[in-house]
Amino acid sequence: MNVAKSGYRVFSANSSVASTELAKKITERLGVELGKSVVFQESNRETRVDVKESVRGQTIFIIQTIPRDVNTAIMELLVMAYALKTSCAKNIIGVIPYFPYSKQCKMRKRGSIVCKLLASMLAKAGLTHIITMDLHQKEIQGFFSFPVDNLRASPFLIQYIQEEIPDYRNAIIVAKSPAAAKRAQSYAERLRLGLAVIHGEAQCSESDMADGRHSPPCVRNTTGHTGLELPSGKQQAPFPGIELPIMMAKEKPPITVVGDVGGRIAIIVDDIIDDVGDFVAAAEILKERGAYKIYIMATHGLLSADAPRLIEESAIDEVVVTNTVPHEVQKLQCPKIKTVDVSMILAEAIRRIHNGESMAYLFRNITVDD
Repeated sequence: MNVAKSGYRVFSANSSVASTELAKKITERLGVELGKSVVFQESNRETRVDVKESVRGQTIFIIQTIPRDVNTAIMELLVMAYALKTSCAKNIIGVIPYFPYSKQCKMRKRGSIVCKLLASMLAKAGLTHIITMDLHQKEIQGFFSFPVDNLRASPFLIQYIQEEIPDYRNAIIVAKSPAAAKRAQSYAERLRLGLAVIHGEAQCSESDMADGRHSPPCVRNTTGHTGLELPSGKQQAPFPGIELPIMMAKEKPPITVVGDVGGRIAIIVDDIIDDVGDFVAAAEILKERGAYKIYIMATHGLLSADAPRLIEESAIDEVVVTNTVPHEVQKLQCPKIKTVDVSMILAEAIRRIHNGESMAYLFRNITVDD
C-alpha cells in the first residue's frame, strides 16, 4: 500500500465522476493511489460517506472540487471530514481549489457573512488546514482558526499568455472594473505590458452594493432629516441637536476605457468568471475602441447558466480558465473555452506540507496584489 511509503492518504469527497478528475491528476503526480471511499446521495438526498480503509493516526488530504451543485459538495466535504475525524485521523487537510461562497465575505444589508459561517463549519467538522487557490478576497484567511495556504494561478496563466498568444508583446492587460485594477497591474508588470481600466455605468462591481455600513437605508426625504417615521405614518421629532447629512446616491459616469487599446490584443484578467454579462459588455467596448483580439483569463471558470452560449456569440476570442472547477460540459458547448492544468502546484503543496517543507517556493515572484 502506498501509505507505507508516503505516510499520508489522499481522498476525494466528490460523488460525481467528473469532479474527481483533478484528484486523479494530483495523485498521479504524487505517485500515490486515491483513497478507497464511497460518497453518494441517498434517495432522500442525504449525503452518505463510507471510508473503506483504516486512517488511524494518518495525515489525510481531502480533495474537493466544487461543481454546479455547490451545497451538495459542501455537505460531502463536511461529512467526509467528520467521518475521518471519528476514525481517528491525525490531521485532516482540505484541498479546495475553488472556495465556495467566497463572494459572500462582506455584510450585505441585513444578510450574513456566509464565508465566515462555512469556515466555522469546516473547523467543527475536523479540518486542521486548508489549501486553496486565489481566494476572492485575501482577508478571508482571517475567518479560519487554522492555517490556510492561498496558492496563486497567475504563473500558469502568464505562461499560457507567453506561449499560446501570438504576438503577446502587442497586448494590453485590461481590468474590467476599477476594483480589478490591482490584479491587472500585477499581470501587466510581470509581462512588461501596458494597463487599461474600464470604468462607467455598464459595470456593477461588489463595491457598489449596499453593505452593513449603510443600514438602516437612507430616508426617502432628500431635503434633510425631519424625524423618525412611526408605523402609524406619523413622524417622531428628531433627537435634540441632531441633523443627519443628506445621503447622496451614487451615479456612475458614462462608460470609458482609461488607456489606449487601439490596434492591440486586449487581455482581461479576473479571479472568477461566472455570469459573463460584464465580460461580454467589456469585450464590446474594447472592440469599439479598436482592440482586434480579446482574451479572458480567470482562475475559476464557473460559467453558470447560458455562459457558454453568450461567450460563443460575443466578441470574445478565447476564455482561458484553470481546472479548479470542472467545466467539461461547457467546453463542449463553446470551443472558445480553454483549460490550464494547475494540478502540479496543488500536488507540490501537498508534498511540501506533509514533509514539513517551506511553502515559500510556491509564492516566488508573487506580489501582494496578485
